[in-house]
Amino acid sequence: MSLNAESTAFRSALEVIRAVEPRVADAIGAELADQRESLKLIASENYASPATLLAMGNWFSDKYAEGTIGRRFYAGCQNVDTVEALAAEHAKELFGAAHAYVQPHSGIDANLVAFWAILADRVESPALKKAQVRQVNDLTEADWFALRRELGNQRMLGMSLDAGGHLTHGFRPNISGKMFDQRSYGTDPATGLIDYDTVAEAAREFKPLILVAGYSAYPRKVNFRIMREIADSVGATFMVDMAHFAGLVAGKVFTGDFDPVPHAHIVTTTTHKSLRGPRGGMVLCGPELADQVDRGCPMVLGGPLPHVMAAKAVALAEARRPDFAGYAQRIVDNAQALAEGLLRRGAKLVTGGTDNHLVLIDVSGYGLTGRQAEQALLDSGIVANRNAVPQDPNGAWYTSGIRIGTPALTTRGLGGTEMDTTAELIHTVLSQTTPGANADGTPSKAKYALDPALAETVSKQASDLLTNFPLYPAVDLG
Repeated sequence: MSLNAESTAFRSALEVIRAVEPRVADAIGAELADQRESLKLIASENYASPATLLAMGNWFSDKYAEGTIGRRFYAGCQNVDTVEALAAEHAKELFGAAHAYVQPHSGIDANLVAFWAILADRVESPALKKAQVRQVNDLTEADWFALRRELGNQRMLGMSLDAGGHLTHGFRPNISGKMFDQRSYGTDPATGLIDYDTVAEAAREFKPLILVAGYSAYPRKVNFRIMREIADSVGATFMVDMAHFAGLVAGKVFTGDFDPVPHAHIVTTTTHKSLRGPRGGMVLCGPELADQVDRGCPMVLGGPLPHVMAAKAVALAEARRPDFAGYAQRIVDNAQALAEGLLRRGAKLVTGGTDNHLVLIDVSGYGLTGRQAEQALLDSGIVANRNAVPQDPNGAWYTSGIRIGTPALTTRGLGGTEMDTTAELIHTVLSQTTPGANADGTPSKAKYALDPALAETVSKQASDLLTNFPLYPAVDLG
């Protein structure tokens, strides 16, 4: 029997790899097998298409291409120019953006490019003006000191981590928290929702240079029109990190006040997650910031990854197809069906539901920490991640929440009926897991007890649920 193109491509690739390091080939095959058999509910993960995956494994990986299209520091970049231009063209058309910069290697790289572009554009200081008009080598140590002090002492206002914000929005463990004097806005303690009046009050008091919107664990829409009005009221640059929900913007599920691109000065995103592309980042902006953004390499980035930019071009072309809008809507429909199934079974959800691709379960209602729940679910074939909830008493390591998302299962074709079954499996595991104790008898935030037979049964049920929804059905590794 003849093999299709996808099976031939991946089998051939593994044969070539196996000839050099068979353990790597084995690990690649094992990863596909694991992903095929488990319920992937990581909200930030998805499955890229075979075309997108194959676009990363080619000779573009061999090429250095610092600089931008037509202005490279290396010769022989004409083909890199082609794929970078294609990726940028697709991004601009997909999101309605004036400018797209597709070089960032990740979401944090995209955010750093945006931060430094804003700083270079907005900060008015003698040291910065001197740096802009003189050669770098002419700056004195005193000039550099003044420049570092000015650029590193600006203010950023972003969503708090426990309310669903992201580490790269000015928090101390991340470089952004060392660059900026940061303050957070949270959510209403009673509802878990953003209180825009409270955000406006914080902005008036703090007067940030940058107001950041966007999230990694907030299960509702954000009104970007109101956030832009708040930014304008204090003269702040409004930045949106849409890494998690970019696919919902691309698929026109989020429109009007809930589409960040028309309202933000600058937008960053990853290209995987709900956008279903390769792991990487991207920056969208208007013409006023385009020149600064295009200095991302060498300002923040090293050499761009041409093979990944090629994959971004493929994935963005896929997202421009009409069927992507239906896919994006199904992500939200599935998340809401999953939330409803959990609520019917007595689970406690942050904000009481979802408007987007993710659901945040407060597992304290089951008497568990997030870490205990995460591992118990993994034992049972359900892959999720622990996450803080608002005012989390267990902190960011143990947490009191589990974050689940539907982009990956939606890619596989699961729908509302399967989401209800998934809710039943999750509830079964969490309701049958009990917290454990340390050796001295004190309560443990990590140890737990779950009947192995129950875990095995749920794992089998999860695998059976996926039988009719094969992952990469065109790929047969033999």
